Amino acid sequence: MARKLSILVVFGAILFSLLQHVSIAQQTHVVGDTLAWTVPNGGAASYSTWAAGKTFVVGDVLVFNFRTGSHSVAEVSKGAFDSCNTSSPISISTNGPTNITLTSVGSHYYLCTFPSHCTLGQKLAINVSGSASPAPQPSPATPPTTTPVMAPAPSVSVAPATAPAPASVAQTYIVGDNLGWSVPTSGPNSYQRWANGKSFKVGDTLVFNFVNGTHNVAMVGKASYDSCNTTSPINTISNGPARIRLTNSGEHYYMCTFPRHCSLGQKLAINVTGTDVTAPTPSTASTPSSPTVPSSDSPVNSPPAPSASAPSLVLATLPLTFLSFAFVRLLN
Repeated sequence: MARKLSILVVFGAILFSLLQHVSIAQQTHVVGDTLAWTVPNGGAASYSTWAAGKTFVVGDVLVFNFRTGSHSVAEVSKGAFDSCNTSSPISISTNGPTNITLTSVGSHYYLCTFPSHCTLGQKLAINVSGSASPAPQPSPATPPTTTPVMAPAPSVSVAPATAPAPASVAQTYIVGDNLGWSVPTSGPNSYQRWANGKSFKVGDTLVFNFVNGTHNVAMVGKASYDSCNTTSPINTISNGPARIRLTNSGEHYYMCTFPRHCSLGQKLAINVTGTDVTAPTPSTASTPSSPTVPSSDSPVNSPPAPSASAPSLVLATLPLTFLSFAFVRLLN
């Protein structure tokens, strides 16, 4: 009897340890669950209510389900979160669904950068606690290898090499920022004020955000730009958002060819300097922001991710099965 009691105590201790490991296994959280990532009818309380009571730890994954082109997800600072300031996000993704792995403890803030979406409640704040992953084991020390002593080579006088100048990194500019590419309500010089102080270089990219069928972007000559002549554009793009890579230096002129849009101020002139850059355009460009809030959101085509990481749980519970069999056998 005493032997069985001792076995029971040991088994209970091992079982408690394994269950504790299972409880902190990596989780995958679908933000909003069936609500997905959209402008909620219940305002900002919708996502704060969803997050209440949940435990987020380093290693967990957030899944933001949305249709590409209808929303975005950006991580921002607390000040930007409180004021719905979308101008300088920490990181941003415009492709849905977006998976974000939590890599640091503390408060994290997310919002949609499309006009008015954040102020209407499309924002999420969470607090992330310590890592769920065990600390890595130190690797065994490797004995030092002895390198043979070589005879010194004869000294040769070499002229110092001149280090090459670092290549400038290409930039991506969202034309008008939150204004998007639209007929400006703040006057005909809105886009020139936006361009003032910016340095456009060959290799940079301009992103013109607009809803298809409401605007376009045409590259034109200076005379057409000055007179808002839309008859002979150099090139016209009708699908938004339009991405235009600057491939040559000099003056560049853009406008919308829809009736009266150019004369009302939907036009942009910039000066491009420099030569071709070798550094690639950053893959995480600023979020395309649409001048018009989409009237509705269609469901995400891809299925949402599972609510928890299944492989982690399966691997964690395998020892429980073996221990159960061993326990039963010892008691019998």
